[in-house]
Amino acid sequence: MSTNQAVPASGQSPANSSLPAGLQTQLQASIPQKRFLDCVHCGLCLSACPTYLETGDENDSPRGRIYLMRAVAEGRTGLTNEIASHLEACLDCRACETACPSGVQYGRLIEPFRVAMETTRTEVQPGLANQASQWLTSTLLTKLFPSAGLTQWALWPARWMQALGVDGLAKSWPARALTPQILQRMHRLLPKLSPPAGALPDRFAPVGPRRATVALLTGCVAEAMFSQTNRATIRVLQHNGCEVLIPKTQACCGAIHYHNGDRTKAMRLARQNLGAFPWRNIDAVIANVAGCGAMLKDYGHIGEEDPQIDPVLLEELTSFAHKIKDVSEFLVDLGPVEPQHPVHLKAVYHDACHLCHAQKVKQQPRQLLSLIPGLTIAPIEEAEICCGAAGSYNLTQPEMADRLGQRKVRHILEVQGVQAVLTGNAGCALQMAACLSEANSSIPVMHVMDILDQSYGPLPQNR
Repeated sequence: MSTNQAVPASGQSPANSSLPAGLQTQLQASIPQKRFLDCVHCGLCLSACPTYLETGDENDSPRGRIYLMRAVAEGRTGLTNEIASHLEACLDCRACETACPSGVQYGRLIEPFRVAMETTRTEVQPGLANQASQWLTSTLLTKLFPSAGLTQWALWPARWMQALGVDGLAKSWPARALTPQILQRMHRLLPKLSPPAGALPDRFAPVGPRRATVALLTGCVAEAMFSQTNRATIRVLQHNGCEVLIPKTQACCGAIHYHNGDRTKAMRLARQNLGAFPWRNIDAVIANVAGCGAMLKDYGHIGEEDPQIDPVLLEELTSFAHKIKDVSEFLVDLGPVEPQHPVHLKAVYHDACHLCHAQKVKQQPRQLLSLIPGLTIAPIEEAEICCGAAGSYNLTQPEMADRLGQRKVRHILEVQGVQAVLTGNAGCALQMAACLSEANSSIPVMHVMDILDQSYGPLPQNR
C-alpha cells in the first residue's frame, strides 16, 4: 500500500468484497451518518495524529480512518484484514478532536465501529492470529485488570522477585523463551511495587470547614499498582475541605471492555457504578486516572449507541456523567488552598490524551502545579502527543507503542536538568517509566496529586 493514499480505491464496488453478517446494520444503528459527513477532509488533524506522524500513511490518519469506516458502513467495501488493521492501530487518543475545526466527534466514530467490528470476529480475524495468545490477552484485559483485588493477587510473584532482587531473571533468555509475549510486555511495564495497601475506609473527613462532599473512583490497575496515588488524592482533597466517600460496591469504569469492542460488559459495569455512587447527593464523583474519567463522562454517549436502551436508564447515565470531574478540574473549580511546603524540582508535564483531548482538561493541572513553591515546570516538545500507553494499546500494539514511547522519551531527555515527569494518568506513568528505564534514565514519573500531596504536607493531628 502506498503512503498518503487511503484505501479502498474509489472505483471499488460492493460486489468486490462482502460485509460480515449484521455489521452494516449495527453501524447504521450506532453511528449517525452525519458524524461521517462532519469531516471535510481538510487534513488539519494530520499533525496531531501519533500514528500518522510515525508512518506517514494516510490510512493511519484520522481522516483516512474516517474514509475507511464510512466506506465500510456504506457497503462500498468489505471489512478486510487490511482495513481492520488500520482501525485497530488507532490509539483513540482523540488528539484529532482538539485539532479539528469542524468539531468531528472522532471518538464517537471509532469506538462504536470497533464494537460492531468485534461482534463479527468469527468472519473477520484482524489482530492476533494465534488463538491461544488471543485468549490469554482477552482474559488478562477483561477479567484480571478490571479487578483491583485479582490484580493485587497476580502481582505477588513480581513483588517477591523485586524484594529478593531477582527480578532481572524474568528478562533472561530461558524466561523469555517460555513466556508469552503479552506477559513479557506486562513485566516490562511493571513499576517498583510498594507493599499492598489496606482497604480504604468508607469516609474521610475534611480539614477545616467542609467545602464539598465527593466520592472517589479508586480504579482497578490504579489501586493495584498506584495505591499511594489514591491516598495522596484523598489527602489533597481533605486539605481542600472535602469530605471524601469511598463507595465499596464501585466497579471498573468499563473502558478496557468498551475500547476492545465489548459494549455489553461496559454498560453492565456502568449500571453497577450508577448504583454504587451516591451521585445525586454529592458535589462530584472524582477520577484521578484520565482514561477512567473520560469513560465515566462518556456513559451517556455510549448508552445512546444502543438503540434498545431504556430511556430512563439513558437519562440517568447522562446525569451521572455530568457529575464526573477529574481531580485537577474539580480543585480548580473549587478554588484550591495554596500548598505551603516547597518542592525544589525541575519537571516536565505530559498531557494524558484522555485528559487534555477527551476531557478538555489542559490548564487545570498546570494551574495546580504553579501553586507549589520551588517547583519549576519546563516546556516539552509534543506535550500533547500520545506516549503510546492508550489503555491496553501498549499490550495489543507493542511495535507502535514502543515507537511512540521512545519518541516521548527523546523529548523528555532534551530538557536540560529535568528531574521528574508529571502526568495525570496511571497508564502514561507505566509507559513512560518503562521507556525511560530502557533509555537508562532514572527520572521518576509521578502523578500530579503525588507531588501536590508532598507540598501540602501531613494532615493536621487531632482534627
